[in-house]
Amino acid sequence: MAEQNTGPVEMGAEMDYPEHERTYERFLALAKYGTLGCIVIMVGMAIGFFTAAGFIGGTLAAIILFAVGFYLLK
Repeated sequence: MAEQNTGPVEMGAEMDYPEHERTYERFLALAKYGTLGCIVIMVGMAIGFFTAAGFIGGTLAAIILFAVGFYLLK
C-alpha cells in the first residue's frame, strides 16, 4: 500500500528568490530587445532590397526604427 506523504519528499537548499527575479527580468529584457532587433533587421532589409532607397536608406531606416523602438520599450 502507498504511503500518505503530506510534505515534499526531498528538502533542497533554500531558494534565492531575489536572484530568480533578476534572472527573469534579464530574460524578459533579452526577449524584448532581441525581438526588436530581429524586426528592425527585417524591416531594414525589406526597405533596402525592395525600394529605391538602397543600402543607405535601409540602414538609416533601421537605425531610426531601432531608436524609436528602444525609446518605446523602455
